[in-house]
Amino acid sequence: MAQLKDDCFAFGGELMRTDEAIRILKERTVAIVGSETVDLKGAPGRILAGDLIAGLNVPPHDNAAVDGYAVYFDDLNAKRATTLPVTGRTAAGHALERPARRGEALRIFTGGSMPTGDGDGGPDTVLMQEDCELEGESVVIPPGIKQGANRRSAGEDIKAGAVILKKGHRLRPQDVALAASVGATGLEVFERLRVAVFSTGDEIYEPGSELPPGGIFDANRYALFGLLETLGVAVTDLGILEDRFESVRAALAEAAESHDLLITSGGASTGDEDHIKAAVQALGRLHFWRLAIRPGRPLALGQIGTVPFIGLPGNPVAVMVTFLRFARPLILGLSGATETEPRSYRVPVDFDYKKKAGRREWLRAKLVTGPGGGVSARKYAFDGAGILTSAVYADGLIELPEEMDRLSKGTIVDFLPFNELR
Repeated sequence: MAQLKDDCFAFGGELMRTDEAIRILKERTVAIVGSETVDLKGAPGRILAGDLIAGLNVPPHDNAAVDGYAVYFDDLNAKRATTLPVTGRTAAGHALERPARRGEALRIFTGGSMPTGDGDGGPDTVLMQEDCELEGESVVIPPGIKQGANRRSAGEDIKAGAVILKKGHRLRPQDVALAASVGATGLEVFERLRVAVFSTGDEIYEPGSELPPGGIFDANRYALFGLLETLGVAVTDLGILEDRFESVRAALAEAAESHDLLITSGGASTGDEDHIKAAVQALGRLHFWRLAIRPGRPLALGQIGTVPFIGLPGNPVAVMVTFLRFARPLILGLSGATETEPRSYRVPVDFDYKKKAGRREWLRAKLVTGPGGGVSARKYAFDGAGILTSAVYADGLIELPEEMDRLSKGTIVDFLPFNELR
């Protein structure tokens, strides 16, 4: 069964700052999944469970960087053109079948192995075909070429024995290509984190059902499905739970037996009809992070036995914000990743804005290009945490620190693109 360090979420305190909450979360979160080997085709998006060490040089042999002619540099006249007979050829995958000889030029193609000589290293310089002129069976080579030109050395990209990918790295297509280049056929990765997701609320209905007065369709659960699947976890849909203590308690208890993490949206505030808090406390511990943030409260973190629990807000925009800044780093850490924080970029804003000092805020914004070609962030017209169209409009979030109380047009801010939700 998955385990966390003891009291992982027991932070306490009133209105904790975001930076402090993230620091503690990062320090106390440990990987809770085992490892498995997958083939290269199934590796993108997975997290490497051990260092990958190159077993060979890349490229494995000296080769030509261009189409042209391989020659011994010492055969060239430094002051005038040199004419050499063309006596052989080598292409990628088809090495010269005899030792190279001094006083000759060999037709060579990009990627072709540099020929070896009889008792020496062989030709050491490659002339681009565009710089040379053919005359019958010979090639005329102009002066001025540098020794070793257009020759790629074995191990120029990767040296045998080097660590090329480190444990905890989330694998991208280019990383998998790098693994293939050293001959790897499979990679040891962390197993997928098993995550159970459900919504709570008697007002919440499945899309496609008949919507009664006062009802709303469940958007949050579908947002969470997409957000979680981009992180490479295995998601179980527990549907919508009715607002009944025993129903919530039973669903949490059952899910904790076969999952590594439980995530809910809604039902975690202090209202009489919100039973998440009581159910989690009955089964384990619930530690509210009373964070000074907007949007995002209530955000609940806890444990059911040793299985971590995240209770996200009920408003859809707040779900997106708190997932990006809090749930995502936790999920990646539990999954074995070493880089868990989303990257932000510094951009100017094209609007004025007043904010309450003492709390962290996130504004939905689109990147726009001005008349001079510069990029700036433009805020959505409305700020409500329930306005899901704002998240569709936006390219990401402007993050405003606790100390800031106003923005003026041109102010440089941190911008977190929604691409970082992946």
